[in-house]
Amino acid sequence: MAQYSAVLDGVFVALADPTRRAVLRRLGRGPASVGDLAGEAPMTLPSFMKHVRVLESNGLIRTAKSGRVRTCELNRERFALVEDWLAEQRAIWAGRTDRLERFVTTTPEEKQ
Repeated sequence: MAQYSAVLDGVFVALADPTRRAVLRRLGRGPASVGDLAGEAPMTLPSFMKHVRVLESNGLIRTAKSGRVRTCELNRERFALVEDWLAEQRAIWAGRTDRLERFVTTTPEEKQ
């Protein structure tokens, strides 16, 4: 459980930054070189590479180098972790709102 939590924490840290979310959004359309991705970001290449490393170290993207070009692509399987966590949270909150609705709509006579 602790390992699952640490992995999930890392994924959410990676998703917390708008630059990294923009990279993921772009990679949703297909693989791209680091140079192409960096061209869309308002920062230097070394600064941008830090974002790439965070995404890669948390398993959200994969990179491959061919010659001098490093290409990035989404690791779609990692997003299943987030989907599972969100589904778990939805179920918890749906149960809570259902109980609240029953509490609010039940008359005092029905509660006895």
